[in-house]
Amino acid sequence: MKKYSVPFPHLSPDVEALISLLKTSEGGRTRGTMSGYRPAHLVNEHYLTTGEHQYYSDDNILNLGEEVLGTITFISPEHYPNCLWVGKIIPFQEGRRVIGYAKIMKIYNNILKRQEYKK
Repeated sequence: MKKYSVPFPHLSPDVEALISLLKTSEGGRTRGTMSGYRPAHLVNEHYLTTGEHQYYSDDNILNLGEEVLGTITFISPEHYPNCLWVGKIIPFQEGRRVIGYAKIMKIYNNILKRQEYKK
């Protein structure tokens, strides 16, 4: 896997996720995204937060209808603690339109781990 540069070296990724982007015909975007993309993520039923994606793919690109392993760094996770667990699927969106999903594979930030999953 190709290493990628972290645009904000003072911030560590919060999660590793399998990130998928919907096709345009499924309501998704008209083109793919690159590492550094920052959509809104519905981390719990009442809270949308921005998260920056970094893709592990060789070209750092996620094309429509594809999925790639990568990381997400969320903005101010202390405001929505205990909301994630491994296997949880969170939608991400532009405005009100859901354009993809992230399946949580690893949680690096303990603040975000749901209580019963903290080890």
